[in-house]
Amino acid sequence: MGRSVPERSGSRTVVLAVIASTFFVGFGGGVVFPILPNLGALLGISPFVVGLILSANRITRIVANAPAGSLTDRAGTRTPFVVGLFVEGLATMGYVVALNASAPAPVFLLARVLWGIGSALVFATAYTIAADVSTADTRGANMGVVRGGITLGFPVGLLLGGIVSDLYSVTAAFVLAAGFAMLAGGIAYRLVPETHVDGTRGNVAPWEIERSATTLTVGLVNFGLYFAYLGALFSTLVLLVDARDLLIWGYGPQGTSGLFMGLTVAAASVFMLGGGKLSDGDSGRLPVLLAFLAVSFAGFVALVFAQSLSVLALSCLFIGAGQGGTSGPLIALLADLTPAERMGRATATNNVLGDFGGALGPLVSLPVVDTLGFVPVYVTCAVVPLAAAVLLVGSIYGETGALSSLVENAPPE
Repeated sequence: MGRSVPERSGSRTVVLAVIASTFFVGFGGGVVFPILPNLGALLGISPFVVGLILSANRITRIVANAPAGSLTDRAGTRTPFVVGLFVEGLATMGYVVALNASAPAPVFLLARVLWGIGSALVFATAYTIAADVSTADTRGANMGVVRGGITLGFPVGLLLGGIVSDLYSVTAAFVLAAGFAMLAGGIAYRLVPETHVDGTRGNVAPWEIERSATTLTVGLVNFGLYFAYLGALFSTLVLLVDARDLLIWGYGPQGTSGLFMGLTVAAASVFMLGGGKLSDGDSGRLPVLLAFLAVSFAGFVALVFAQSLSVLALSCLFIGAGQGGTSGPLIALLADLTPAERMGRATATNNVLGDFGGALGPLVSLPVVDTLGFVPVYVTCAVVPLAAAVLLVGSIYGETGALSSLVENAPPE
């Protein structure tokens, strides 16, 4: 069930346009994290509801991912991609409305739901576009850079949320992020063509997702990594730096956590390209995945004991590198073993499970930190990459009969 889609002329331009669009729109995803946990008490929002707001986009995507993936396989990539970007821009403006609302929590929640719908469309199409214009020799690198574009916008959003809100205002941070999201939609409308429709996919049901063993394995690994990384770490880091008095350069907890979250995701984005390119080589996907899962494990272990800025910085670098290094090879592995006409639905399955993990993270970690402290949360996060490694090894061996993960079969009839 491998892919043999030829690499198309102009593919580099298409990939670069997808990177730019997802980078700019990603600001709105990160801008809220350094602000809302500390702002919640001032706005009269409980810690549980803050966690619900931060998770609402991922909860929404659990429902929206399957229709988005099916729509991609049925109707193509261009229109859902462009529409999704503009929806995310409108959602970011909803944060501004929430600040001035008499009941801010429901408005924040609605904005995050809208963001989830838009991002479901963007994520399903971005990876499918990259798969459509790639060959086996470039798939890991292309998936890595597209994933890097999606994630690198997030740390910039964290910086906007932390630093701009400290220096200017929370409103200024949200307005700036919304403006960049609209720019992202304009870039996509101008430069991203249709890549995915060949006129044979009209019978794809809106609720259909891919349920093959390989797809479910990749999705479960994605679930665990998102639970630990975007779910638990990012929702608790602002509380950790405050509780352990790990502040830097005169910034408060919001600014400091924004800087460290930015450092984490910047490291992830750098290693996304490196991990993807390494996995395109002769050794295949699995050794690269196992190495970066070990790096992620080491990062969370260091975070358990982080009582100084240097150890905190090192743990964030390791966690980011581990997360980034797994991302390109993991989505490339999914594309290796998925027929081209089903890639939208396979991406949807992967996103459903990843978003479920990311949504569950804040809902579990914030109450646990409030009652038991940080150590149980971060120990659990350290176990996640070890469990993912065992799952991948077992699945690849069961699928191929050997510990080889770069499989190129003949295209489906």
